[in-house]
Amino acid sequence: MKTSFTTIALLGALSAHAADLIPQVIVVGTTPLPGIGQLSEEVAAPVQGATSADLARSGALELGDFLNRRMGSVHVNEVQGNPFQMDVSYRGYTASPLLGNAQGISVYVDGVRMNQPFGDVVSWDLIPRAAISSIELMPGSNPLFGLNTLGGALSVHTKDGRHDAGSAVQATVGSKRRHAVEFEHGGFNESGWDWYVTGNRFKEDGWRDDSPSDVRQLFGKLGWQNRATTLALSLSHADNTLTGNGLQEQSFLARERASVYTKPDITDNRASMLNFSASHAFSDALQFSGNAYARRITTATYNGDLNDDALDQSVYQPSAAERAALRAAGYAGFPASGATAANTPFPKWRCIGQALLNDEPAEKCNGVINQTRSTQNNHGVAGQLRWLSETAQVRNVLVGGAAFDASRSSFGQSSELGYLNPDRSITGVGAFGDGVSGGDVDGEPYDTRVDLNSRVRTWSVFASDTLSLQKTLHLTLSARYNDTSVKNRDQIHADGDSASLSGEHRFKRLNPAVGLSYSPSPSLNLYGGVSQSSRAPTAIELGCANPEQPCKLPNAMAGDPPLDQVVTRTFEAGLRGGNARTQWNAGLFSAVNRDDILFVADDQAGFGYFKNFGKTRRRGLELGAIANFGALTVGAHYTWLDATYQSRETVDGSSNSSNDSALAGEHGVDGTIGIAPGDRIPLVPRQLFKLSLDYVLTPALSLNGGIVATSSSLARGNENNGHQPDGVYYLGNGYSAGYVVANLGATWNVSPRWQLIASVSNLFDTHYNSAAQLGATGFDASGNFLARPFANNTAALRNATFYAPGAPRLLALSLRYTLGGKTAR
Repeated sequence: MKTSFTTIALLGALSAHAADLIPQVIVVGTTPLPGIGQLSEEVAAPVQGATSADLARSGALELGDFLNRRMGSVHVNEVQGNPFQMDVSYRGYTASPLLGNAQGISVYVDGVRMNQPFGDVVSWDLIPRAAISSIELMPGSNPLFGLNTLGGALSVHTKDGRHDAGSAVQATVGSKRRHAVEFEHGGFNESGWDWYVTGNRFKEDGWRDDSPSDVRQLFGKLGWQNRATTLALSLSHADNTLTGNGLQEQSFLARERASVYTKPDITDNRASMLNFSASHAFSDALQFSGNAYARRITTATYNGDLNDDALDQSVYQPSAAERAALRAAGYAGFPASGATAANTPFPKWRCIGQALLNDEPAEKCNGVINQTRSTQNNHGVAGQLRWLSETAQVRNVLVGGAAFDASRSSFGQSSELGYLNPDRSITGVGAFGDGVSGGDVDGEPYDTRVDLNSRVRTWSVFASDTLSLQKTLHLTLSARYNDTSVKNRDQIHADGDSASLSGEHRFKRLNPAVGLSYSPSPSLNLYGGVSQSSRAPTAIELGCANPEQPCKLPNAMAGDPPLDQVVTRTFEAGLRGGNARTQWNAGLFSAVNRDDILFVADDQAGFGYFKNFGKTRRRGLELGAIANFGALTVGAHYTWLDATYQSRETVDGSSNSSNDSALAGEHGVDGTIGIAPGDRIPLVPRQLFKLSLDYVLTPALSLNGGIVATSSSLARGNENNGHQPDGVYYLGNGYSAGYVVANLGATWNVSPRWQLIASVSNLFDTHYNSAAQLGATGFDASGNFLARPFANNTAALRNATFYAPGAPRLLALSLRYTLGGKTAR
């Protein structure tokens, strides 16, 4: 039997029918493997959930967008600038597609962990929205969901032909030349077989300059079942090209919201996954479920950026000997004698010329093209048994299982120097960061290349026991033991070289949890518990953990002394209740990270390394309610979130007005800041509010809408919360302001088979920013690249606040044709 997942908080799953709000039928999954669940009142945590119908009604483009619109305590940072590449944060913990970000949420699809082996990143574009049957968002540090479950776990379940029979085709057009075609087909027969397939092709130009997206997704599943056994084999494939041109400097945004700082910033993702799942009921008391999977992911990035090493350089005049050498090399693009800063901008000749001379062009080129390519092959197997024993007085549910995951990854990175064009694109000149073009560390050239092979293996065993001491009192004890080994092999530097990335690391830990749930009446439930989980350092972090070999990230890595695991312990308590028409919840939580991993500053400007950092804490208050008034369903959720550092540390603050160099009167590329206990963590808003409405006007016409509101959040680079702009050397306030965004949609059933769907995102065309970062700017107030005077490379840099601009008002119109299928019995 397939469970219809709803939410305990009942804010993510807004339904137009009162029957969907009956608490007695709410069943939630408590492990990554599907097929085994518990009654909601037995779970000592405010789990949220939603169905495919909820996703369709919301008007969300993809899964991350839906979580932001409808799930409590969730917000997004659009740092990458592409709708399929959001950083999704829950309770201050993040699941991000960007390599190098600290990942604190585990994500599963049909029991397969989506956090990728190299860096634990989550690529949201590889999860097709059309294939989703239901989702669950599990809060806290639940150890049963394994590594990276620091703040929560997201479990996604896909459709099958038995429960999603029928065929449909949908065509969409929208703003910014958006167009998409989507199809799905499912069915089953009396022999026990069922099948389901869906595909999607999505293209748009994007609302920002030169920011197109091309998404191609395919998912299929073949299943068989009888009374005791269910088998399923699924295949998913995605081939996507995403352009997200990242943060934009404040002065450019003031002139044009759609502008980009430099370009291009392209990510190509190609992934295929095969997953076999099985479940079998030996009896009413004993059940088995498990899966085995194999996955391959290739990712390539191509990013045109400013070269930070050139920002403090003066305009360069070649000597007579250099002119002669350049002419002999066939190049005459250098300025004539008598050139000045007024008539000679920061030119491409100084970059091309130095490259032709085979000289050090690192500080002569104002652009750099960073490229990466990774290939990840991983596979795994997991299984669990569920045993139910029940007497007249006591009911006991015991779950035990084991899992094994293994991966082989290769990661390559290079930096090509280049020059900035008038449209702020970068043209490369063939000078690569191979030890002669990346600047220097302690007087020696550093190598920006990376060629790393990594092998990761994780063994796990887990168990959970829910003891119902009374019909209204439930005690749950659970634990998971993880044993992770990471083996890195550097393909550039030999073993023993201080710059080598080669190393072998092993991380073991037993993480426990305990929870208690009590229902003094049918309309009231109280819960409380404590849980613990951990994450092992990633290859990126291990590759840049040596104070003697600092690096610039994400553009370089160095030697790798061991780091400790991050361990998070979460305390949770609350109450919830209601009736068939109204549900409400209120809860408190506090999560403390020990041995958190931060990128800290080194003596060289812009360099640093990862190290374990004392403690960080995220605590908050969650309130929610949902009510059904016949044709109208209204839901609301409020979160107060306090995310702070709890230990002292020194980090890079070169663009922060309160850094040590600035306080000494030196405004340049150097400077560090000190974090103190109680300082707020950047990019985490203190308050979140969401309001959702679904209204059935007639049997054929329904409306949906919602509001997402967040308070301000600090910019990266302002970890000490001390930045203050002076209007000369430091521009911008060091935070992104709070905002309110409204969305509206409508569905018109033109006939039993034809459906017209309209949606408007950002209804009131609000100008807002979802994130901010402090950084040095290479442009003046008019948008021209800064050219420094001859013989004066000591002029202070201008530092600014860079923002992640939110999308403007966007419209989409879809026409859907549905041919229904028979219903499974």
